[in-house]
Amino acid sequence: MGKQDNMDEEMTVELTLEDGTDVTCAIITILEVEGKDYIVLLPLDENGNNDDGEVWFYGYSENPDDPNEEPVLDYIEDDSEYEKVAEAFDEYLDNCEFDELAD
Repeated sequence: MGKQDNMDEEMTVELTLEDGTDVTCAIITILEVEGKDYIVLLPLDENGNNDDGEVWFYGYSENPDDPNEEPVLDYIEDDSEYEKVAEAFDEYLDNCEFDELAD
């Protein structure tokens, strides 16, 4: 894993779903697709585990004028946009696996 070793307390974000429940998600990565940023989240159960491997994609934007402001996560409404992000994430995973083999 290399660089990741000192990240035991991995970055997480609290997400409030439409039904009002809060889900803690591990932040896997932030991807740039066609000039926009997207965040890839891994929803965790109350024990901090993810058993089904499902990931969630959201649009991601920070306020460039105020780095301390909470980033904004936008639900991706558009199917084709979602597909592009999913493809970019697949490529990211391929590259990660490649990097691990290369170590």
